Amino acid sequence: MAATSLGRRIGTVVKEELRSKGAWRDSLMAAASRAIAERIPLANLVVQVRDARIPLSSECEILRNYPLPHKQIIVLNKMDLAGASNVKAWVEYFREMNCVSCGVNAHNKENIRQLLSLIQRQVSELKRDDQCDNNYTATVMLIGIPNVGKSALINALHQVGRINAAEKGKLKHATVSPEPRETKNIRSFKIGSHPNIYVLDTPAVLSPENLNVAVLSKLILTGAVGDCLVRRKEVAQYFLAILNSSDQYKKWAKLFMKDNDRSFLNGTTEQLTSSELHMKKKIQFQTDHTQDVRRKLFETISSLEGEIKCEDEMLALVDRQFSALQEAFHVSGECEEDAHDKVAGKLLNLFRTGRIGHYILDHLPGKIQ
Repeated sequence: MAATSLGRRIGTVVKEELRSKGAWRDSLMAAASRAIAERIPLANLVVQVRDARIPLSSECEILRNYPLPHKQIIVLNKMDLAGASNVKAWVEYFREMNCVSCGVNAHNKENIRQLLSLIQRQVSELKRDDQCDNNYTATVMLIGIPNVGKSALINALHQVGRINAAEKGKLKHATVSPEPRETKNIRSFKIGSHPNIYVLDTPAVLSPENLNVAVLSKLILTGAVGDCLVRRKEVAQYFLAILNSSDQYKKWAKLFMKDNDRSFLNGTTEQLTSSELHMKKKIQFQTDHTQDVRRKLFETISSLEGEIKCEDEMLALVDRQFSALQEAFHVSGECEEDAHDKVAGKLLNLFRTGRIGHYILDHLPGKIQ
């Protein structure tokens, strides 16, 4: 398929770039790996944070090299970008693999309360098994690859945990950034009392030399690997090939009004005052942007007369979509390369913030017998 071919091409470029720059020999990455490895045996519980859009590709491989002291929880963060039903299927898959798992949106307090409750239940089991006294203190280590949202989860758990325990004092904050590898040091945050539970925020660890090109392409599409390693247009082309091969666009058909309904609404603007008209235009500017993109994508895919599985047909469709999206994003007529780069950046931002649909990029393995 064209999407697979484009992904393989991007992954190969990324791997060559990383190899030429010696990125995985970076001293900070090596130091972070050593620090995490030294602390794993001291942790009572390990929480591995993964991106819900790539539940397998976002595995933190460092955990394969070290036996875990007790239990592990696999947290599929960013579930709002993957879709609740999709994440539920993956949670069930991990359960069949005898792994405790849950889906989370780090910005949803109810999700955070559920995760905190899960952590507390696991800690309580450990406390009971160890037959410890009332002064028992548990250490939970959060581990993950870059940009899976560990620090955002830490802050949310710390805040909810402190509120639940009615503790006073200034809240600590882990540094949150949309850029990968922002966390540089290991820090602890209290998230529970009776028993006391402290969670360690660790630097992201990723060893690209151990990854295949298919995994690397998904990591760069979701933002776990920086965009600087490959042209944004190529990454956006990869995303469009995935979109075009899916049924996501069919969900957008009902979003658009019939021509007579649209004409009726446009006609009502003549009856508005100047201030009301200004507010209407302001609201349209804020809300119609994504809808325009969806409409352009729906129209281009729906009008395709060729075979979507044919790579040449797919690439021709993607080229037409870039031209259509240039209009939707209101990118001014400049040189084609610069215009397409801007379109690519805006499109990837919409994908990475979940505004043009829910996507799971990993295939769910066959049901465990």
